[in-house]
Amino acid sequence: MGLIVQKFGGSSVANADKIRNVAKIITKTYDDGNDVIVVLSAQGDTTDDLIAKAGELNSKPSKREMDMLLATGEQQSIALCAMAIEAMGYPVISLTGWQVGMKTNSSYGGARIKRVDCERIRAELDKRCIVIVAGFQGVNKRDDVTTLGRGGSDTSAVALAASLGADLCQIYTDVDGVYTADPRKIKGARKLEEISFDEMLELACLGSQVLHNRSVEMAKRYHVNMEVLSSFSGLPGTKVKEVVKPVENSHIVGVAKDTDIARIALVGLSDRPGIAFRVFSLLAKRKINVDIILQSIGREESKDISFTVSKADVDAARDILEEYKEAIGFHSVHVSEDVAKISIVGSGMINNPGVAADMFGALYNANININMISTSEIKVSVLVDIRDADHAVQVIHDKFFAEFG
Repeated sequence: MGLIVQKFGGSSVANADKIRNVAKIITKTYDDGNDVIVVLSAQGDTTDDLIAKAGELNSKPSKREMDMLLATGEQQSIALCAMAIEAMGYPVISLTGWQVGMKTNSSYGGARIKRVDCERIRAELDKRCIVIVAGFQGVNKRDDVTTLGRGGSDTSAVALAASLGADLCQIYTDVDGVYTADPRKIKGARKLEEISFDEMLELACLGSQVLHNRSVEMAKRYHVNMEVLSSFSGLPGTKVKEVVKPVENSHIVGVAKDTDIARIALVGLSDRPGIAFRVFSLLAKRKINVDIILQSIGREESKDISFTVSKADVDAARDILEEYKEAIGFHSVHVSEDVAKISIVGSGMINNPGVAADMFGALYNANININMISTSEIKVSVLVDIRDADHAVQVIHDKFFAEFG
């Protein structure tokens, strides 16, 4: 008998029939002799609907009150799922994030988990109850409800698995596992049997929406065994682990696309020491993350710097740069949101020269222009026009995974 944490996303519990399907998966795991903890997201579009309701009353509601509102979505899911399991004759209890002692800091809308007090969960497991927990939420030192931000339910599940020493943390979603590219858009995309934490973390950060990067970071840190699988197909999923075997003859494990980015260019910067520090320290103070950076060669005592940020940070970045325009010393700010970041990821790249050249060659043959490039030991990313994004992913995937097509 083991302890298994199962997380189901909003699409898996979107209506009564899907909740019944989830209840069958949960009770099957329980019948196999396991202790079971389940983490649920809000149903379907519930979170978006709640945000819209808030907007009808207040165009700029406080983050604290938004957390109070949004946390109710998961509370509905856990109660409904518990009712379905009750109807099947199983012992079950639903608990909110604060009832299970999910302690967080006070960053409303994007709280970080500080610790999990597991006494209540352990007491319910000792009674052989199935425990259903509201994901995405916790409580701070003031006993205020907090939410964990994007991917919060994944993070809740891994935090519980780590705190309780679970044997496995299963992340159920609407795809069969982690693929070499988005199987809904890319012909020939293949499911991976396993992927390393580092590779999964890169894919999560680069636009893959299967797992959130915070949950992968936590799983790696606390050695949580993970599996990504479908709540609909019943097929084996993808195991996320420390060390994996290579994907046949390929040096990469996947191709990712991120369209939630924008490029900012500062034109006519003074070509003197300390300018880059001034620019990026200002952005850092506003907690604006910068990704790809490109600096031009100095010319006539001036240079240009281009970098990418998330679309959510574009206005804040532009405002702070314009505010300090004279202090920094540049001519103008240019912003483009019609860009996409395409990335290849694989721990095998570091020992195999020519991988980046193959990627660039595939884009050249497809007449796709590269605007910026960024590399690391296990990834290569390029910035392209957004109109070319899907085609870019396909031709790169074909280049590295042609034998899978």
